[in-house]
Amino acid sequence: MRSENESNDPVMASTSHPLVSIVKPQRRNVAIIAHVDHGKTTLVDALLHQSGVFRANQQVAVRALDNIDLERERGITIMAKNTAVRYGDVTINIVDTPGHADFGGEVERTLTMVDGVLLLVDASEGPLPQTRFVLRKSLERKLAPIVVVNKIDRHDARPAEVLNEIYDLFIDLEADDEQIDFPVLYTNSKAGTATADIRKPGQTLRPLFDAVIDHVPAPTGDPHAPLQLLVANLDASDYLGRIAIGRIFNGSVKVGDQVVVAKLDGEVQRTRVTKLYAFDGLRRAEIEQAVAGDIVCLAGISDITIGETITDCDVQTPIPPIHIDEPTVSMIFGVNTSPMSGRDGQHVTSRNLRDRLDRELVGNVSIRVEDTDSAEQSVVIGRGELQLSILIEMMRREGYELQVSRPEVVTRTFNGQLVEPVEELVVDVAEEFHGVVIAQLGRRRATMTKMVDHGSGRVRLEFRVPTRGLIGFRSQFLTDTRGTGIMNHLFAAWEPWRGPISARPTGVLVADRVGKATAHAMYNLQERGELFIQPGTDVYEGMIIGENSRPADLDVNVTKEKKLTNMRKSTSEEAIRLVSPRRLNLEQAIEFINEGELVEITPGSIRLRKRYLSANERRIRGGQRDKQKDTR
Repeated sequence: MRSENESNDPVMASTSHPLVSIVKPQRRNVAIIAHVDHGKTTLVDALLHQSGVFRANQQVAVRALDNIDLERERGITIMAKNTAVRYGDVTINIVDTPGHADFGGEVERTLTMVDGVLLLVDASEGPLPQTRFVLRKSLERKLAPIVVVNKIDRHDARPAEVLNEIYDLFIDLEADDEQIDFPVLYTNSKAGTATADIRKPGQTLRPLFDAVIDHVPAPTGDPHAPLQLLVANLDASDYLGRIAIGRIFNGSVKVGDQVVVAKLDGEVQRTRVTKLYAFDGLRRAEIEQAVAGDIVCLAGISDITIGETITDCDVQTPIPPIHIDEPTVSMIFGVNTSPMSGRDGQHVTSRNLRDRLDRELVGNVSIRVEDTDSAEQSVVIGRGELQLSILIEMMRREGYELQVSRPEVVTRTFNGQLVEPVEELVVDVAEEFHGVVIAQLGRRRATMTKMVDHGSGRVRLEFRVPTRGLIGFRSQFLTDTRGTGIMNHLFAAWEPWRGPISARPTGVLVADRVGKATAHAMYNLQERGELFIQPGTDVYEGMIIGENSRPADLDVNVTKEKKLTNMRKSTSEEAIRLVSPRRLNLEQAIEFINEGELVEITPGSIRLRKRYLSANERRIRGGQRDKQKDTR
């Protein structure tokens, strides 16, 4: 490892230093970026272990940085995480970023804190849509890249071809000569090994540590300039309140300092720093002072938010706020108005709902919340269905009850022309299924741009498809590919409206009264379609209890009981065999519903329902819509 000298005084003694200088030669700030499931968090685990963060006999959970229950359950990173390790006499600040496109806002804001990136790419799958997105963002910020080809132990690994695809991606993104001259390492993050030569197996991650030291520049800044700290993340503590996380670009700060928060609306707020922390492994270490180049946590600032600048009281020099790509998918969040509302939720009012959404805005820069004509409803706009469903699931686990509408895309008018968001879609399927996938996407206004057969029995297809064409597609895709297909997508551009896309071709079975579902009634309804409930389930009028095999909706009595006589006792009733119901999780329920239908979410249940519960009201409303169409 290259040796470097470090000053004893963290704040340089000479005030005649140039405006930009290396202030922390023994520090590196680096982010790990990749497509979802390419091994970022697993690699961070290995880095933590080999840097000595954990004792040899210490029991540590797998995916140590994923501290949210949903992250562990789903195996994905939702929120960006900070950690720090020591390698020799160098401190390396590491940011683990989400890999799913819906959480791109997390990636964009964390890139403001670092000087280099580790671009992780699966040795079999190669670059995928999110790989392009995160690399483009890092190249725009002129961050030094280190390419890491991961999972070289896979039986279908093709590292040489993947490396060529990465070079093609850099060229396609118009990387300059310095950016394209990146070091390459081959890793097995599970085993904790890295090598610069694919022909020589690695033993440890030392080559990766050395590459970070040698190729990621030390942070720069002027420690004597006015303070500039850009808030890129937030945390909270029961004892300290809101905690601002960010990088100091210029100046210095210490505990007790009077500082100014430059708000996003142009206002300024004077406050005092009560606590100051630096990252040390998985914990925060309390410190007294920090200077330019440090990534720190500040406590004592009550209502600070992401994108604001903490600066000097006398010379206020705010940093331009973080630019985040516009969200493209909207849903209506409303108060639960079903007959079963309030049974198992703690937060059920419109005020509860709006307060929770306002709190989400503080730490989530990639969503927007807009008012509607009704005080009981709000429009929530995000990056995609997954991001919004994660928010709903978090609220559900926090004791909220709500109902949500079908996702809709956000459209714009450009030069008098209606435009819509279009996604770049990549699917990986077995050869036998590629025909049906192409046909399904053709119905959704998709255009195939590329088809690659790697000779392994699987085919990679690339499409450009309207965002609205992907709503409800995932479930159909998994059914058509028997659960073996893989799909990934990323926002590509705003393009002219591609015309209508047919909605769900089938109708639904709707309960016509209140009661409990009976086995007898369900047995007679099985031939009508596929049921979503089981015997004994509480139902209400307007609740969707199954999918009709025909296009029209059908009101049914699912509470009907078998009439008994003296000649036929209940003990002599023949056995009824019911087909297992189709259980819809939250995302599947959101994808399934059509216009005029809602998903009711409570801590204990997920139900589908009609917007208007009464069959008579639905007929009246339907007639009014038809008249409006005729007049148009």
